[in-house]
Amino acid sequence: MTPLPRLPKRPQRITPQGGEESVWDYPRPPVVEHRSERIVVRLGGRVIADTVDSVRVLETSHPPVYYLPFEAFHAGVLVPVEGETFCEFKGMASYFDVVSRGVVASRGGWTYPEPTQGFEALRTRVALYPGRMESCEIDGEQVKAQSGGFYGGWITRRIVGPLKGEPGTAGW
Repeated sequence: MTPLPRLPKRPQRITPQGGEESVWDYPRPPVVEHRSERIVVRLGGRVIADTVDSVRVLETSHPPVYYLPFEAFHAGVLVPVEGETFCEFKGMASYFDVVSRGVVASRGGWTYPEPTQGFEALRTRVALYPGRMESCEIDGEQVKAQSGGFYGGWITRRIVGPLKGEPGTAGW
């Protein structure tokens, strides 16, 4: 008799303490939330984006993904590249190399030029993989990149999990 495949262990939500957010309280399907924290991104030894006008996408088990307005970026930093991916919620994503002073973060940013209903705010914004940038900050706090390389979540001390992308989370 062949044994049944082993199912992934069900994650145990970490209870948030004062000022923290559990990613397990975020909805599915995801939602877009407007934010006013100061976001500063550095690459190649310089600030490439600085804004207090961002949105973040919140989805169950994922750290927030921040989207910055195109106008927050210095000219020439975002270089469109070939290829697209599909998100069941947001639609087709297009990608950018992020370039500054000879440093290239290959496919380091993405946008949804024609997002689906409910995600229209993403049309004029770019998300970045924080692990491919020199640094990303939210109100002066250095962001930690979401594990796994596929997702672009921004982790701060306020975010508790467990988080999608870490080893053993593929089946969530």
